[in-house]
Amino acid sequence: MDNDQWTYPETVGRLDLKGFQVEATDGSIGKVKEFTNEAGESYLLVETGVWIFGKTVLLPAGLVERVDRDEEKLYVAAAKDEIKGAPEFDDDASEDYRSAVGNYYVGSRGSATEKTPEHATLGTTKGD
Repeated sequence: MDNDQWTYPETVGRLDLKGFQVEATDGSIGKVKEFTNEAGESYLLVETGVWIFGKTVLLPAGLVERVDRDEEKLYVAAAKDEIKGAPEFDDDASEDYRSAVGNYYVGSRGSATEKTPEHATLGTTKGD
């Protein structure tokens, strides 16, 4: 598993992200319900509200592009449809589940290191 995919950008630091709004590349997807800061294994659990019938989705920390501390928003390098199509959330966030999620996001971009117009490279911040 690519650990950069599971690591927040340096600009996030040790910020408490719980309750922050989450913005996909094409609009709001919900709020951070929980998050982890484990080295190389960090992720966000996002409550989607009515957007996907109240589901919770797991997003690898490397999808975070930037954080607006004043607005309490974080921006991720994925579109709503991409997030909606991710593997169903597994309540225990097992290693197998995280691996499936990681493979999904890498596969949806063709390569974790290839930049496309629609999606920034995983683990980077805007302006790179």
